[in-house]
Amino acid sequence: MNRAFADARIAAIFDGYNAASRPGLMALRRLILDTAAADNRVGAIEESLRWGQPAYLTPITKSGTTLRVAPHKSAPIALFVHCQTSLISDFSAEFPGQDRLDGTRAVLFDGASQIDPMRHGWLISRALTYHL
Repeated sequence: MNRAFADARIAAIFDGYNAASRPGLMALRRLILDTAAADNRVGAIEESLRWGQPAYLTPITKSGTTLRVAPHKSAPIALFVHCQTSLISDFSAEFPGQDRLDGTRAVLFDGASQIDPMRHGWLISRALTYHL
């Protein structure tokens, strides 16, 4: 499902991404919003800019930790989590060797086809409910 941007600045950021990055970043955005909508514990998602990148927060329930989507210096697409959480290590333990990771802060993708709604949805769900 395509969801409109509530903030024109965020839409402009996505519009500015190159053709190698935009489809995958939009797919991650959709997966974040769909995952949040499917879990009533998460509440409304706030889409904002953090460090100039689209970020997703749970300001009402405060159930989760921030997720960000943006290109990475080593990949056209990345899903970033807070590096001081256990999210990436938990993800890596659950799905060993299935993704390229940047330490404790990101999952890296070379293209949108590498995004697995089940596997990466698992990580997104854990991030959105990290404080529960």
